[in-house]
Amino acid sequence: LAKYPEIKTLMGPDPRLKWIVSGMVFMQFLACYLVKDLSWKWIFFWAYAFGGCINHSLSLAIHDISHNVAFGNKQARWNRWFAVFANLPIGIPYSASFKKYHIDHHRYLGGDSLDVDIPTDFEGWFFCTPLRKLLWLFLQPLFYSLRPLYVNPKAITRMEIFNALIQFSIDLIIYYLWGLKPIIYLIAGTILCMGVHPISGHFIAEHYMFLKGYETYSYYGPLNWLTFNVGYHMEHHDFPSIPGCRLPMVKKIAAEYYDNLPHHQSWIRVLWDFVFDDTIGPYSRVKRLCKLAKE
Repeated sequence: LAKYPEIKTLMGPDPRLKWIVSGMVFMQFLACYLVKDLSWKWIFFWAYAFGGCINHSLSLAIHDISHNVAFGNKQARWNRWFAVFANLPIGIPYSASFKKYHIDHHRYLGGDSLDVDIPTDFEGWFFCTPLRKLLWLFLQPLFYSLRPLYVNPKAITRMEIFNALIQFSIDLIIYYLWGLKPIIYLIAGTILCMGVHPISGHFIAEHYMFLKGYETYSYYGPLNWLTFNVGYHMEHHDFPSIPGCRLPMVKKIAAEYYDNLPHHQSWIRVLWDFVFDDTIGPYSRVKRLCKLAKE
């Protein structure tokens, strides 16, 4: 910032985000109507090939919204409620809990018992062979959702209760209107595309230490178009208040700070290397003891 103060002008809300997210939400509601009479094999096909991609993208929109970039820091409550709206096609209440833990991920990156993004000792010990690591990728949504309850349990907030009530109410309305298949389409897409799927490569790419001494990596490939530029992850951790749409400008302005750092070009390659490279696994994370954890 001292060298490039113009980066400060990139901070603030993204006025287009609310419209893009709203379009995606209503696209999924339309898809619920369109799949209601399909056979089960096509339900799962479209859940993996289309619906899950939209839902994973919405989960990354929720990630952006958790930094108040939809309406700005002065409208924090609007951001919280809009995240609940973005959550609706995901099928499972998620946004309020994500916000609660994600701030710790930024504040205490790699912090033992504070950053719930860090796999547990059991995960690192057991999922250590190619077949087991592949299984871990399939089960990643399960570990991702349950790990916080084991590593750093926090009291349930009022916003989480509202999130759950609104989510399950919409699920019931969809079930009443169009039956069970649209519900399975939404939830199956969410689970499948957070497991073994090209987009889910970002989970591994962001903070797994592919090279010793580097714990955060960016990805500059085409899937950033579908994921609100979550691939620009070094830039995001440097400037979390800058919305994803403007993170490429950070790299362009301060190129000498990013161009020579190791980065990824393919999330599919990331998943392949994670499974078949014996030097990489759930243990391949930096873990540090933070002062707060000691206390």
